Formats: sequence, structure tokens, C-alpha cells
Amino acid sequence: MKGYVHVYTGDGKGKTTAALGLALRAVGAGLKVFIGQFVKGMKYGELDALKRFTEEITLKQYGRDCFIYNEPVEEDILAARKGLQEMREVLSSGEYQLVILDEANIAVYYRLFSIEELLEAIEKRHKTVEVVITGRKADQKLIELADLVTEMKEIKHYYQKGIEARKGFEM
Repeated sequence: MKGYVHVYTGDGKGKTTAALGLALRAVGAGLKVFIGQFVKGMKYGELDALKRFTEEITLKQYGRDCFIYNEPVEEDILAARKGLQEMREVLSSGEYQLVILDEANIAVYYRLFSIEELLEAIEKRHKTVEVVITGRKADQKLIELADLVTEMKEIKHYYQKGIEARKGFEM
């Protein structure tokens, strides 16, 4: 079975959530999933939920903290580059049927690694691996390579009224 490339991008909420939904669907079908989270190094609610699927889902974070409120520092770059190297190996191994590169678009946008490096990792994946790349600001080259692109568009969001991120819904 041929694996396809999905991109979930845009300014709206739900990119990672959509990818995790696909991961649950894959697990339900007996598939193995690897999730690599770039930029993120903090604890999120989904991490606790995914612990229930330790045999089916492997999750690694390649970030120290959510630096997007500041400029990335050398440690952020090194963490992302190490993560991309590990993801190359995961993608090419064929061990996992679904591989999610969460926030890889943001990693490219902040120049933690180049779009060319990301594209090369995707293109050299095992032919059966389905891959999902999430994050705002997807590069046009990635959009052209992808088989499926979904843009999450924000129409209205309660944070505009000053509502903070809530446990279980945004974190």
C-alpha cells in the first residue's frame, strides 16, 4: 500500500488535533504510529492520553519549550535538527505506517532546519509510510509535494475575548 503526504496548516485551531485523530484511527486499524513534535517541549494533555497506547504510538518531543514568543536560540536549533535526523530514520525504516511531524512547518518557518531538508526526509521515506506534517505557515514547496492539504481557517476564537488556554481543550 502506498503512503501519502498530508499537510494540516493555517491559522485556525485543530491541526495537531486532526493529526492525533488520524493517529487514533490508525491504531484502531492495527497500525503503528510515530509522532515527532518539533518546537514543543512542554507537557500537553495529549501526552497523558497517548501514554495509554505505548505499544502502538511512539511520541518524542524535539523542543525545549515553546519559543515562538521569543527568537529561537542555539539549543532550539540543535533540538530540532536532532529531531529531524531521528525522523529521517523513522520515515525510512518502514517500522511505522503513520508518521506525524507535528509543527514541522513552524520549525521550517523559524529556520530550525530548511524546507529542502524536510522535503528530502519525506521523499526518502519508505514507500508505505503515510506522513502528516502540521503547523502554520506551510512552505509552498511542501504544499506542492503533498497529496492532501487542509487549511484550518480561523473564523472566530474565544481567545479574542481574553479566554486563556484551558486544560483539556487547548493544552
